[in-house]
Amino acid sequence: MGSPSHPVTGVPRALTIAGSDSGGGAGVQADLKVFFAFGCHGMSAFTALTAQNTLGVNAIHEVPPDFVEAQIAAVADDIGIDAAKTGMLASAPIVEAVARSVAAHGITRLVVDPVFVSKSGHRLLAADAVEALIERLFPLAALITPNLEEAGALLGAPITSLDGMKAAARSLYAMGPHSVVVKGGHLQGATAVDVFYDGGEVVELTSRRWATDDTHGTGDTLAAAVTARLAWGDDLLSALTAGKEFVSGAIEHSLRLGGGFGPVNPGWRLLRGSGDVP
Repeated sequence: MGSPSHPVTGVPRALTIAGSDSGGGAGVQADLKVFFAFGCHGMSAFTALTAQNTLGVNAIHEVPPDFVEAQIAAVADDIGIDAAKTGMLASAPIVEAVARSVAAHGITRLVVDPVFVSKSGHRLLAADAVEALIERLFPLAALITPNLEEAGALLGAPITSLDGMKAAARSLYAMGPHSVVVKGGHLQGATAVDVFYDGGEVVELTSRRWATDDTHGTGDTLAAAVTARLAWGDDLLSALTAGKEFVSGAIEHSLRLGGGFGPVNPGWRLLRGSGDVP
């Protein structure tokens, strides 16, 4: 007879609804690593499979929308969901399926990362799915997390300055989400500034900019970190602040893998604790 076990109860439950990245740097694979790093039980609902590496996306296979719904229902009905995030949603029917599931299962702590293109420039959201994303999913989101290119695509105009980011955050907020963060990592400067807006004061979140091209998965990592903190019960701004700090460390200790854009490192805190990272 074995020794008695010591089961852990009350662990936060975080769900990612996104595409795969066979190279492990972004998508569901990255999200689950981040959830683990924050002490959450990670769960997944795949929207698409990609044949992908650091050089680009070679092929995409979309998951049928009804199977996306079945995956979400399976975990919601048994395990439960404290917070969830979306990433690559690929098509309008998948967006519709996700929106139905979020509403049906009462998922209120939802982070929507409006993923349009991969790091290598491959489009990950069909043009006709953008309207569905805005109309069906944004009103259900506690937070949306577009980068400058995504915010510009959603609003139909490029964003090239901090003032433009602030105006964009207000305009995106008017589309229905509870709050918005416009990520400014693509602007030039010694610091990386993101802009948060929830209908009150505009808040600037600043972090150090690291000189590296190995930034694959940055957006997914931020959204997953925020989702994990929301699963723990943080308020939005606290979750976002913790997420930004985590991403800064993941970029600082990014992984030089492959021949293209290497991934950020969701395990940087674990490695730092082992002495393998300064």
